[in-house]
Amino acid sequence: MKNLTKKNLTIYDKSIIASKQVALRIAQIINENNSKSKKTVLGLATGNTPIMVYQELIRLHKTEGLSFKNVITFNLDEYFPMLPSHPLSYANFMDTQLFNHIDINRENIHIPNGNLNQNEIDSYCKAYETKMDQAGGLDFQLLGIGRTGHIGFNEPGSSINSITRLVTLNPITREDAINDFGGINNVPKQAISMGVETIFKAKEIMLLAFSEKKAEIIQKVIEGEITKEVPGSYLQNHPNVTFILDKEAASVLNETVLV
Repeated sequence: MKNLTKKNLTIYDKSIIASKQVALRIAQIINENNSKSKKTVLGLATGNTPIMVYQELIRLHKTEGLSFKNVITFNLDEYFPMLPSHPLSYANFMDTQLFNHIDINRENIHIPNGNLNQNEIDSYCKAYETKMDQAGGLDFQLLGIGRTGHIGFNEPGSSINSITRLVTLNPITREDAINDFGGINNVPKQAISMGVETIFKAKEIMLLAFSEKKAEIIQKVIEGEITKEVPGSYLQNHPNVTFILDKEAASVLNETVLV
């Protein structure tokens, strides 16, 4: 595992159990900061993988009083071009899956704007980075992993020094979105994404991967060489990262311990 140790890897029998544990860790961070009247800054992800995490956070809010009033969020990415109101936008995803069901202040929600003119993108991305820094940096970053090894939309070839920017999506990534968009011609070719360096600034990172279809890329991310061709492999060198897997996603790792 290069610089990783067993403490960086937790494997669960079921993804629902894993998701609840991740939600509990997020809640712990929020509650600790709330008790000190401090803001909590979360980096959030979209896709199928984090949905159960968000469902548990909603439950904790509604039944156990978890408050998001002092939480600031920054999402990893958004398709480009993409109207925030589009049913398949990540802005709509976050509202549907989380924000509409908790007490977060809307002004504390930050999601890359996919409805910019080309000449606005560079300055917008720099401002997104500045907002994160001004908020105090990410306390926690939630990640999934794409079949190309992307974190955020940092596709193969992404530099470890990359920051928020416009990226071109890998053909495999676009293929994975075909069913959502009803055909490859409808899938956006670009996205605005946090960079690898941006993600690395997070004080704590948890990467979630569930199902057998993620097993091959997870083996490369965790046990393979650190390479720009598998951007997720950069995480091997993060000082506080945990890989949260179900047993199917961990099925081709060389050494595993089931929790």
